[in-house]
Amino acid sequence: MSLLKTTRRRFLFASAAAGALALAGDAVLIAPNRPRIVRQDFYLRRWPERLNGFTIALLSDFHFDPLFSVHPLHAAIPMVNALHPDLIVLAGDFVTVPTFGDDRKGALAADPCAALLRQMSAPYGLWAVLGNHDEGTDYKHVTRALQAQNIQVLANQSQPMERDGARFWLAGVNDVLSKTADLPKTLRRVPADEAVILLAHEPDYADEVVKFPIDLQLSGHSHGGQVRLPFLPPLYLPKLGEKYFWGTYHIGPLTLHTSAGLGTIGVPARLNCPPEVTLLTMKKAV
Repeated sequence: MSLLKTTRRRFLFASAAAGALALAGDAVLIAPNRPRIVRQDFYLRRWPERLNGFTIALLSDFHFDPLFSVHPLHAAIPMVNALHPDLIVLAGDFVTVPTFGDDRKGALAADPCAALLRQMSAPYGLWAVLGNHDEGTDYKHVTRALQAQNIQVLANQSQPMERDGARFWLAGVNDVLSKTADLPKTLRRVPADEAVILLAHEPDYADEVVKFPIDLQLSGHSHGGQVRLPFLPPLYLPKLGEKYFWGTYHIGPLTLHTSAGLGTIGVPARLNCPPEVTLLTMKKAV
């Protein structure tokens, strides 16, 4: 082998190694900390025409910790406030079940997480449901931490949102994986002909939700795959986040949007799957 070929091979190898290192550095140090704003219009058949243009900011999967996931949350707060949404909804997993030790200690992260989230504001308030990690630590503590910051938690409940003599219902179910989600209970106060937006942490629950008079489901849970290699499916997706793992889907009459979330779990990295703040603008389908 000639010296020229040897030198060229070493150069290509060094270039590839440098590229891989740069990609890894971006995935760990930069990409997880730069949320993007996803703007999307949703047209719903039962949406009240007088509420056309109503905006909802959706955030999910904070997995709060002071070293990693705190940074995208810090970045997202002024972004959301600058959007001036009418309503802010939070789709669960404020904390993380610890890999080792007492699971209940993981719930303590809900206190600083809730204090940061309360820096966001909207005329119709902040509303949340819990996720599987909240449930797997100490869901009562997580709920108290959120409510102490005036963030309302919907636990198999529905709340009317009214403006200009028109209204829709914001509903939220308990974490689905805990087997405590109860849609009949959640919807028992809701008139059959009025629009319903449902918060449900796990997106694949949509296959059950479609059996009920619900117009739009908002979810998280999957992190959009978190690490996605080009042209390949996500390396890992959690149970009930495998089918509808990122973006907008139509399941019969039901529309579903799954957020990529803000935080990370496991490896604190994101690749081809940036953290996300979603701004939904609601309109009546014509």
